[in-house]
Amino acid sequence: MSLRQKLLAERLHVASDPARIRVRVRGYDPYAHRAIVGQRPECATICAVAGRSFVKFTFIRVSPEWRRRAPEDRAQDKREFAAACREFADDHLLRAYSLVGTRGDTDLMIRALAPSLDPIHELHVLLNQTGLMGYAEISHSYLAMTKESVYSDEPQPLEPRPGSDAKYLIVYPMRKKREWYLLPPEERMRVMRGHIETGRRYTGIEINTAYSYGLDDQEFVVSFNADEPGEFLDLVQELRSTESSSYTESETPIFTCIASSPERALDALDGQTVLAGSPVRD
Repeated sequence: MSLRQKLLAERLHVASDPARIRVRVRGYDPYAHRAIVGQRPECATICAVAGRSFVKFTFIRVSPEWRRRAPEDRAQDKREFAAACREFADDHLLRAYSLVGTRGDTDLMIRALAPSLDPIHELHVLLNQTGLMGYAEISHSYLAMTKESVYSDEPQPLEPRPGSDAKYLIVYPMRKKREWYLLPPEERMRVMRGHIETGRRYTGIEINTAYSYGLDDQEFVVSFNADEPGEFLDLVQELRSTESSSYTESETPIFTCIASSPERALDALDGQTVLAGSPVRD
């Protein structure tokens, strides 16, 4: 069987490999900021606000030069990147997604959740030490935080629901028009209830809303779990005619992300498979 046939026979959407890759990226030692934060007990109170989580969506574009590197060098770069992801995932939620074939301006997305910004900061410090990031750039970056919705009458989880991972995660930043915030609260509630009722008819779609007020340029980062992108297309088309849509300032760019393990998403970058348990060179 040819390499192409092997790749096509594999499903990109696979559960994360259970094998743990302990981090050893170019002689990396734990980032010193962790020790500093540990000496400040007030951080535990400030960072953990009512059980909320910070959510970071990091979209990465790999340069063509990286694909011209020797296969063994690309394999090492991918092992380092996967090791950094696994280190974070030991204590926090991390999901990887491939955008190869769904977007032309980015290749990979890492979604990381933590109760404070410090672990997310440390994750990105470590990622920047990997060989892959020497040939890549962050094409899009969105920071947000979970919190309860004031419009929904259903309990809103402050972290991903257990078992909520689907084949696709569709993500976009969102901003409302200023006129929206000038409406009386009861009027905003009425408009949003109609919006929510439309969404509930699409039972295969699950929404996750995170809030970015004051943290990043957008006001929200909205993501949808979906196994059928066509169902999401129909939902968005119907929502365009709702009253709530007239108060939307922007909701682009939109990213259709394919759920994957970090290793599988990295392998999609160059079509070469690297074993999850292979060691990282110092």
